[in-house]
Amino acid sequence: MTDVTRAITAAMSVAVSLDLPAHDAVVLQNSNKLALRLTPCDVLARVAPVGQEVAQFEVDLAQRLTEVGSPVCPMEPRAGARVYTRDGFAVTLWTYYEPVTPHTPPVDYAKALEQLHAGMRGVDVPSPRFTDRIAEATEVVASRERSPELTDVDRTFLSGRLASLRRAVDERNAVEQLLHGEPHPGNVLSTENGPLFIDLETCCRGPVEFDLAHVPEAVCAHYPGVDQGLLDECRQLVIAMVAAWRWELGDQFPQGRRFGEACLRVLREGPPWPTLDTVTRRLGGL
Repeated sequence: MTDVTRAITAAMSVAVSLDLPAHDAVVLQNSNKLALRLTPCDVLARVAPVGQEVAQFEVDLAQRLTEVGSPVCPMEPRAGARVYTRDGFAVTLWTYYEPVTPHTPPVDYAKALEQLHAGMRGVDVPSPRFTDRIAEATEVVASRERSPELTDVDRTFLSGRLASLRRAVDERNAVEQLLHGEPHPGNVLSTENGPLFIDLETCCRGPVEFDLAHVPEAVCAHYPGVDQGLLDECRQLVIAMVAAWRWELGDQFPQGRRFGEACLRVLREGPPWPTLDTVTRRLGGL
């Protein structure tokens, strides 16, 4: 039995134990965390190995943001706001929304992100700083055991770029707040209630430009008060961090090595700095 099969079985077992009929599961996303649509109960299940997630933090934050009206996907009301464990997996159950459009319009996306940031400013929770995520990426690059396929030349280049970009962003002394951490299109649901954000595990404190570095260019054009210079540095930083994670041993991102190679090319080519979705399109829609 593969890990994915075991994860699906664990999620369905949790749902059934709560009297939620789960006879089948559709895989919606399978990278470093598995997202499933359980049917016929129509529940969104998110599954990760125990110890490789911060599910309780995500659940608690989602509850608080929902209470203040932030545009986040709420927990499944029939299941309760908690983390379930089965067979070595942490399972959380969320409200499932049928997509109403293939893509969220940029103006709606920007407005929802602005509303999310406003809600997050009113939520006081212990959270890492964005620099902690840079440190995690730097550790991957520094360890040959964790990134064995990364060449010495690329290792030196990427390590230097991560360090210099961290300094550049830090030296701007920009106002910081709680952020989503990865509000890219894959973490935005297009629903009849408007755009809703999912995957709050990556929340961290930092300048809003760090979040904006994850979204399409057209979205940034509708977000007020953007510091373009800081946004350019954050885009480089995000590309460098993504490059590091794609080279980590055991990374589950589809065609991750190709994506990692593409990110390194982008960093070497220089400005103008593309958005992550642009890099994805260049590779044929990974």
